[in-house]
Order: sequence, then structure tokens, then C-alpha cells
Amino acid sequence: MTQTLCLLNPHAQGGRLRLRASALRQAVVKQAPAAVWEQPESVEEAQDLIRRLPRGSRVLAFGGDGTVNRWLPALLEGGHTLGLVPLGSGNDLARALGVFGMPWAEALESALTSPASLMDIGTVELARPQDPTYLAGTGSTCCNIPFLSSLAVGFDASVGLRAQQGPRWLRGQPRYLWATLRELMQLRSWNLELSAEVACASEGEDSLRWHGRVLLASTLNTRSYGSGMPAAPEARIDDGRLDLLRAQAMGRAGVLTLLPRLLRGTHLSDPRVSLQTFQTLQVRAHGPVPLAVDGEYLGAFNRFAVSVLPGRLPVVMATKSARFGK
Repeated sequence: MTQTLCLLNPHAQGGRLRLRASALRQAVVKQAPAAVWEQPESVEEAQDLIRRLPRGSRVLAFGGDGTVNRWLPALLEGGHTLGLVPLGSGNDLARALGVFGMPWAEALESALTSPASLMDIGTVELARPQDPTYLAGTGSTCCNIPFLSSLAVGFDASVGLRAQQGPRWLRGQPRYLWATLRELMQLRSWNLELSAEVACASEGEDSLRWHGRVLLASTLNTRSYGSGMPAAPEARIDDGRLDLLRAQAMGRAGVLTLLPRLLRGTHLSDPRVSLQTFQTLQVRAHGPVPLAVDGEYLGAFNRFAVSVLPGRLPVVMATKSARFGK
């Protein structure tokens, strides 16, 4: 027999979600009396609760991208279905699932009752970390880390770290913009060697071989990252591909010119920016480059590999009628 487990991350939204726990629990009891409600205080506690479930159970996550990322290894191990009630600071997974912007009561009903579809998962295999903060607090004990939305490499990973450390009263995209301006004050670039196998050679694409200095070289599974930036507008979570977004090294003026275009989704016409789909990617950095998965900082690394696991995670997606309020 499968079960329904509702997990609220009390640390989401800078700890503010804890204050809403009682109302959320009452709504769950009303709609799904048999569901189990838990508020794990740590990643390890949450993963232990998930691992105790019968295989193929449904897990409702109350939180954002970082919340789900930290619970993801246990979800994958158990073959569980993920339903998301988006109540975090970063909600790019919610956008991909069609539940972003929905009233939380409607998102809860959808997560409890809607059927599941299979979603691709990205993984990053890490060589020895160069940063002593490596994987602090992620609950991971290995060097193969799964992600749902994005792997940020370079500038955007550094921005993500600053966003985590930013003022609690800032949320969503304003928080990332604040972090971006702070990162610009210490602007860096990284010398990378990239080698990728493209997703579909029949479409006339060749394997990617490239080296040079970059502002960023990030991988996306969803269309947006960084709390709503439409970086890969054609990306899909069920096509067996990942998207490599690469921006060449540039000065502060260039970054300030590029950022508004990235926010509008017009950045791909910039000759300094490229986007290419792939299935596997090898990266060698001449000097440690910072990485973050789904907005969660990992550390800085000299080598890593990225790959896609097609159709690996069952996820609840909002129906078209639910997305449009019909």
C-alpha cells in the first residue's frame, strides 16, 4: 500500500513558513485525512521520513526549489511521486510544473489528486572539492548530486550563494537582483574546457568542444532559473535533454547590458551568449569554479561531469484548467 506524506520545510522563506504550518496542516487534514503530516527540522530527518515510505508513495513538499533538491535523493531511491505546494523563495520547479502563482489551496488540491507525469533529472558528478564548505547541510554523502531545475556554474552560482546570505525580507527575483549587484562589485570570470555529447545528432548538431573564459556555463532542465529568469525558453522537463547556457567573459558594463535581456528572455540574440542541448557534459576548470544546484551552493571545483536521467521522477503537474483558473 502506498501512502501520502506531507512534508513542510519550516526553514523555507527564511523561516516564515513555520508560522503558516498550522493553517496548512488543517487544510491537509480537511482534504486528505489519511495523509501523514510532518515538519522535519533537518535534511536528514526529512530524508529518513521519505525512506520509510512504501515504494511509490506520494510526497507533498511545502517549500521551494532548495527544499525539494535536498529531499530529492530519497525521492528517487523510493520511486515516489512528488507533489509541490510552492511556498519557497525560488520557484522555478513550480513554474515548470504549472503551479507557480496558484493559490496555495488550489496547489494543494492538485498535488493531492492530479495524476503524475515523468520528469527528467539532471546529475552532476563532482571531483574532489576545493571548497571546505562542500555540501554543508545538503545531507549528501556522495559526489553524484541530482538536480531538478538547474546547475549554476560561475557567476550565477556566486549570485545564488549571495542570495542565500541576503536580507530575509527580500524574496524571489528582487533577492537575486540584490545578490547580482553585490557580485558585480567583485566580478570574476573562469577559464573552462567543455566537451559535450549533443542530444540528437540527427538534427544536424555536432558534439561540442570549446574552451575559453566565461562569465557562466550553466545547465538548465527547466525553462527558468534564478527565480524566474527565462534562460532556456524552449527547455522541457520530459525531452531527455539538458540545456547548456554559456556567456563569454565580459566586464561590468557588459553584464549590466546582458542582465535586462536575460530577464526579458531576449538574451539569445547576443553573440556573447549561446544555448545548446546535450545529454552528457564534461567540464575542466583552470582554477576552482563555484557550483550551485537548484539555488543551493555546493562549493568550488576543478572538474565535474553533467548528465541527464530521462523520465526518472514522477511529478504532479497542474492541469490546463487548474493553471488558468477554469
